[in-house]
Amino acid sequence: MSAGLRWQRWLPEFVALGTIWGSSFVFMRMASQQFGPWSTAWLRVSIALLVLLPLLVWRGQVGMLKTHWRGVMGMGIVNSAIPFACYAYAVLSLTTGMSSLLNATSPLFGALIAWVWLGERPTPWRTLGLSLGFVGVGLLAAGMPGGLSLSAHANGWAVLACLLATTCYGLGTAFSQRHLPSVPALTTATGSLLGACVVLALPGVWFWPKQWPDSSAWLGLLVVGAMCTGLAYLLYFRLIAKTGGARTLTVTYLIPLVANVIGVWLLNETMTWQMLWCGLLILLGTALTHVKTQRRQINDTESVPFGSDQSPVQPTRTGH
Repeated sequence: MSAGLRWQRWLPEFVALGTIWGSSFVFMRMASQQFGPWSTAWLRVSIALLVLLPLLVWRGQVGMLKTHWRGVMGMGIVNSAIPFACYAYAVLSLTTGMSSLLNATSPLFGALIAWVWLGERPTPWRTLGLSLGFVGVGLLAAGMPGGLSLSAHANGWAVLACLLATTCYGLGTAFSQRHLPSVPALTTATGSLLGACVVLALPGVWFWPKQWPDSSAWLGLLVVGAMCTGLAYLLYFRLIAKTGGARTLTVTYLIPLVANVIGVWLLNETMTWQMLWCGLLILLGTALTHVKTQRRQINDTESVPFGSDQSPVQPTRTGH
């Protein structure tokens, strides 16, 4: 097969995944403004679960989910419930561009947690990447328009919510690598959504909006649940199977680009020079954290068929 054909096999899905995840901030805001963070997060995982559950049954992995239900459902609290609620809260105060740049720190926290929890000593390149990435986060937060504040309902809490979400993604990845290495990716994803759905049900119902949301909020919710979560999970794991975890991880760099273009073009948001340089610093740090392990990740993941009984190395979540 020619290089051109190989390129054509994965690039359309890669661009689609980056576009879907990059646009998810807009749809999440559409839903959260009327549903509120808790109900948005609960309905989002519920809709996504309805997308993935039939595929799990078709793949014959229901038995695998029953065997590992404690682990995968428990991981759903860290890997889906908390992050989705945090982002649904954060987008009420932050621009889509700012939210997407903070989301790009997921691999940084993944590398840091792998060092502390899994004992993966960082190489000099990874140490440099972590340093640059977190410096970029600090400068980005400090240079927010109007300043950073932790008073009631201020933007500082939204920034912390984004960073809590990306920390949870790192914890979820480390937990999966340590305790669920043989569980298929589809089973892990579906079980995580099921666990998140159960945990978020009570706050989702308790904080249900008093006024019935209009059609635009429902549209945003359906898109963020079915497309930006359910369909995106399928594309994510298909890409891992096709082209490897290392290449799939580079979708991290596409998400902020798409989110900022949408924010500036459709929502009249402002992209400042400080956001640009801090964002580049974060992305450079993210790239450096994977210099050492790129070849190993490709070898470990690119030959595993999607939905098989083998589980590819679970890279740090880059979308939300």
